[in-house]
Amino acid sequence: MEQQAKNRPNVIVFFTDQQRWDTSGLHGNPMGLMPNFDRMALKGTHLTHSFTCQPVCGPARSCLQTGKYATTTGCFVNGIPLPEDSRTMAHYFREAGYRTGYIGKWHLAHEEPVPETKRGGYEDWLAADVLEFSSDAYNTVLYNNDNEAVKLPGYRVDAMTDAAIRYIDSNQKDPFYMFISYLEPHHQNHLDDYPAPDGYRETYTGGWVPPDLAALGGTTHQHLGGYYGMVKRLDEALGRILDALKSLNLDENTIILFTSDHGNHFKTRNGEYKRSGHDASIRVPSAIWGPGFFGGRQLQQLVSLIDLPPTLLDAAGIQVPEQMQGNSLMPLLRGESAAWPEEVYVQISESEVGRAVRTKRWKYGVTAPHQNADKDPGSERYVESYLYDLQCDPYELTNLIGLESHREAADVMMARLCRRMQETGETVPEIDRATAIPAGQRRVSALEARS
Repeated sequence: MEQQAKNRPNVIVFFTDQQRWDTSGLHGNPMGLMPNFDRMALKGTHLTHSFTCQPVCGPARSCLQTGKYATTTGCFVNGIPLPEDSRTMAHYFREAGYRTGYIGKWHLAHEEPVPETKRGGYEDWLAADVLEFSSDAYNTVLYNNDNEAVKLPGYRVDAMTDAAIRYIDSNQKDPFYMFISYLEPHHQNHLDDYPAPDGYRETYTGGWVPPDLAALGGTTHQHLGGYYGMVKRLDEALGRILDALKSLNLDENTIILFTSDHGNHFKTRNGEYKRSGHDASIRVPSAIWGPGFFGGRQLQQLVSLIDLPPTLLDAAGIQVPEQMQGNSLMPLLRGESAAWPEEVYVQISESEVGRAVRTKRWKYGVTAPHQNADKDPGSERYVESYLYDLQCDPYELTNLIGLESHREAADVMMARLCRRMQETGETVPEIDRATAIPAGQRRVSALEARS
């Protein structure tokens, strides 16, 4: 086992918080925010259509740690601790002979500092349950293995990156699995602001605005400059980690996954920044670098956060547990004949109880009419809320639900949704159709509704 472990690749998860997919130049952002991510994606494997399965912090993290949907783990809203008997990626890597370390935001304990029994099996710990409350942009406070508060110098992204590089350096002789979970570019809650490093907000204020934000407004013009500045510093941190690996001759034998828990719609779809089935909230930038992923491939299939745990285990030569609900990408990358779902499935159980499915062409979502949000993981009855044709409306500005001309498309998507709910272990619900709109008419667009 020891010799077998030594031959396995190191694994790093570089996890950001609340990052839109279109912050990347590969997705059309002209601001030059992510050259290191773009380079990593072009040399490794770019997951061109990558989505969260839960657009809220804690539930998304439960999915990524366990490979199970939030309705399966029970962590369907923030504040529900991950059950202590849960099996996470840390357990599987440890059993395969890896050293495991966690740095940054955890958000799965509902307790600060996080006791050892609630750390998901990670051996080395430098983290906070809710980093946005334990720290600030220039006041980074985490807790170590002994639950002692540790204040790290520098801007928060840099402070955590320094810690990650120290961890890599001290564990380079044996295979390690390190999860670094940044808060950025999430807002700082007590300020409701996006505190970029000094001077960065000014650099990016007044720059390119994604079409949905340009049309719908929200807090875009107040916050986008700071948000972009945070993204820029994150990408610089990624570059530093790549440099550290290269200097230690570990770059060719280390798998790096870059992804995020969800996106950010800047209060354009509801009263806050996420918890919506729109792409602004669910689509994230994702790429994987390292052995098994090199070659400059663009994986065009729709990939969910739930697919990433089995992918990492499979790439490291570790058997994927049957209880994981996602699919490993490795058969696709090895060129094996493998069926792949045509849609991704999204659950929302906080602020609203909703469900959505997305294919490359269509987005379809439903909402529970008599919901007990934050207490009920799902519902036995939903009402159709939206249908978008992403081919001609990629930023989801015109809701087609109820149009007689699109009834057939909605029915096909409804069937997909019910099938995915059943496969996930949920009860197949009753779904009330939206009020019919005669041909030649249309629903009020998102833009018109806000004017």
